[in-house]
Amino acid sequence: MLHLKLETDPRWVTIAESNIEEILTDHAWCEQKAATNAITIITHNSEKVDLVTELLELAKEELEHFQMVHEIIKKRGYTLGRERKDHYVNELYKFMNKGGSRLQSMVDRLLFSAMIEARSCERFKLLSERINDEELSKFYYDLMVSEAGHYTTFITFARKYGQDIDVDKRWQELVEFEGELIKSYGKSEGIHG
Repeated sequence: MLHLKLETDPRWVTIAESNIEEILTDHAWCEQKAATNAITIITHNSEKVDLVTELLELAKEELEHFQMVHEIIKKRGYTLGRERKDHYVNELYKFMNKGGSRLQSMVDRLLFSAMIEARSCERFKLLSERINDEELSKFYYDLMVSEAGHYTTFITFARKYGQDIDVDKRWQELVEFEGELIKSYGKSEGIHG
């Protein structure tokens, strides 16, 4: 369903398990950034009522996920560390069309968002299947389902509003780009690391 070119090496879960506090902190900040991203899309496209309505719900859900991760962090006696830079997302951002029309920019931002959700979903699936911590296994399974829905939301809006753009072609270009990019990741205890 996610159409990713390259799957994460399952050994990444071992790396993630080696420092649960770090993976949880990184994950918490990923959720905060996802909420901020949804708000940014709303800000730039406020005239699109259906998009605003859906992304407000999505932003609230992402903030709820942030809170859920924070609760796990506190319950385990950890501390939410400082915000982490997400080098994967920053590299993926470079692919976005910066000089096109407003519509092209919106479609690219929606596809960029869909890709992040797809990769997060794939990583959460891996964690849910392979992590030895039962609580986190269930937690990541539930989040995997949610992230798949977010992926679908972003792709659907890109196709709806990008009628004059070859959205599927642009998506395939992004899939190819991300497939090469992700080869450099999966070696650290970050959701996209």
